[in-house]
Amino acid sequence: MSRDSVQIPDDLAFSSFKNECNSDEGWNVTYSKSGTTVWIQGVDEEQSLHKIKCRMVSKDVSSDTMYDVLHDIEYRKKWDSNVIETFDIGKLTVNADVGYYSWKCPKPLKNRDVLTLRSWLPMGDDYIIMNYSVKHTKYPPKKTMVRAVSIQTGYFIQSNGPKSCTLTYLAHVDPKGSLPKWVVNKSSQLLAPKAMKKIYKACLKYPEWKQKHNPGFKPWLYPEQNRLQSIPLSELSIQHADSLENIDESSLSETKEEQGEGSDEESTN
Repeated sequence: MSRDSVQIPDDLAFSSFKNECNSDEGWNVTYSKSGTTVWIQGVDEEQSLHKIKCRMVSKDVSSDTMYDVLHDIEYRKKWDSNVIETFDIGKLTVNADVGYYSWKCPKPLKNRDVLTLRSWLPMGDDYIIMNYSVKHTKYPPKKTMVRAVSIQTGYFIQSNGPKSCTLTYLAHVDPKGSLPKWVVNKSSQLLAPKAMKKIYKACLKYPEWKQKHNPGFKPWLYPEQNRLQSIPLSELSIQHADSLENIDESSLSETKEEQGEGSDEESTN
């Protein structure tokens, strides 16, 4: 897939993403516990490029449920405590759209946001959801946020049977800033495992929640339900990292509040 112009990912792009999710070559394990493993690769301190991969075996969760949870934007607002704001902007095809997401970063770092082209591919009982950053004139960077860049980020869901699946999360992101080393360490050793655990717990509760919240509405499965306005590709352009302001946060120290966060939850596996 060319990175010079905005394109809808093709079968080759999905296949490449799947292969990278499955490959362990060049990755270094930073965490492995209770069915969850985290790797990092080639963290470039000069450019702050961040590449992380997490894999979690989810018992009592079908691949279908996992797929629904990762798509359901209304449910995400309920379970994802890191989300500040998230919304869909418009659709491109039956399996591609554009959306906005902003999230809380560990204090005292500035919060980040991202505008992405997201696409998805069902493969029988397995699924891929992936995205990369784009620009749209109506959604410029905000003064209160740092606009990050997703070079390629996504999920690969593999079915292990009717009530089990394996979720692999792969993120190649430029956070647009010189980050302190403790942030990279915390992301791979605490925040990423904690995020995977949140997704798992959200999956367990989703069937009951969905029964009470528009149970038949799943536009990611039924394109005819999609109420989003169509966006022509011509309105989008590639979000190149070098066109955004770099924020130097490398000298910031972790707050006491952040140091204590998550430690209790991590011990209860």
